[in-house]
Amino acid sequence: MKAHFEKLTNALLEKNHMLSYAQARTWVALLWEDFETVFAKAGHPYRGIELTERVVLEWIEDNGSHLHLFETGNSSFQDLFTSDNGLLH
Repeated sequence: MKAHFEKLTNALLEKNHMLSYAQARTWVALLWEDFETVFAKAGHPYRGIELTERVVLEWIEDNGSHLHLFETGNSSFQDLFTSDNGLLH
């Protein structure tokens, strides 16, 4: 699983130079969990890590360059995206 997250984090960093490594890793984890949760809630059987990785990679390709612009009113997420979580790559 670590290798999958590392691959996706690097793909996001290539797409968005405004994110730090820690922010990109956080985005990957959130996108991964979001897909698996929604997929399961929709009643679909689990289809493996490969499907999740492919979908998250598609989301990164489509929206990754804009993720640094994300704004939230939810206080539990604000620290994830507004604090300086490390150096930009």
